[in-house]
Amino acid sequence: MKHHIVKRLHFSYGHRLMDYDGKCAHAHGHNGVLEVELCSEKLDHRGMVYDFSDVKKHLKGFIDRELDHRMLLREDDPMVAALEGIGERVFLMKENPTAENIAKLIFQEARAKKLPVVAIRLWETPDAFAEYREE
Repeated sequence: MKHHIVKRLHFSYGHRLMDYDGKCAHAHGHNGVLEVELCSEKLDHRGMVYDFSDVKKHLKGFIDRELDHRMLLREDDPMVAALEGIGERVFLMKENPTAENIAKLIFQEARAKKLPVVAIRLWETPDAFAEYREE
């Protein structure tokens, strides 16, 4: 039997998708809701998988510093130079900044912070999310 917890974090970001034929090829923004799912076979001495405030502390700094209120763009997007030229905050990704790839990026950051993460869900809209997990 395993114990699971989920911590929600909120952040706003803009992006557009390259090599895409649809509305998301144009710059637009989201108020994203991030769900960080952690898991453990046993609880710590406090009876917790992980303290919710510690989850926030470990990930919110990265999100605030790198993703919140930034344009997330693929590194070869021609929009990068224009935005940087006028002082806009840009976060560059090797892949298209899809919800799937953003979820994977945050999963990897959680793992680097030694969180027992099993899944990251990024709700891009109230009725659509992408999930990344390693099984």
